[in-house]
Amino acid sequence: MAQISFTQHCRQEADTAALAQKLASSLSHLFQANQSAHLNIFLKGDLGAGKTTFARHLIQGLGYEGRVKSPTYTLCEPYPLIIHSKTLAMNHFDLYRMRDPLEWQEAGFAEYFDEPGFCLVEWSEKAEGTLPTFDIEIHLRAGADENERNIIFQASSSQGMTVLDKMNTS
Repeated sequence: MAQISFTQHCRQEADTAALAQKLASSLSHLFQANQSAHLNIFLKGDLGAGKTTFARHLIQGLGYEGRVKSPTYTLCEPYPLIIHSKTLAMNHFDLYRMRDPLEWQEAGFAEYFDEPGFCLVEWSEKAEGTLPTFDIEIHLRAGADENERNIIFQASSSQGMTVLDKMNTS
């Protein structure tokens, strides 16, 4: 299958927030068209690259009004989202503290990857070989300034391509 990718340079956190909200809008369109859709979005980047910040802005951009917590210690934070009058599951994973991919299997989170909504996974490489494939992969690279980021989006599924294409045209 073909892939689509693009890079966005963000000079400050407000730019990163706007980009995450643009992705949220595109995801919202996808779920409006197909309420049973499921996407896997992987966030990649070094410590301090801004993965959790991006995730927070994305989740809030989809209408979640509560506190968005880092799932570093819990592995998963669920966020029920209401998109177009339908509740969808959004599960935010942070696998940084995992030492072995088997921990992922033993944690019992596999069913979250089958329900309508999406899974947002930080440090997916820690569960290498045990996670489903990604629809969208987002690489965050810190720049020279503390809030500067280069963010690379890559889609590898038709749904992921639809979402990124919508981002590029809106």
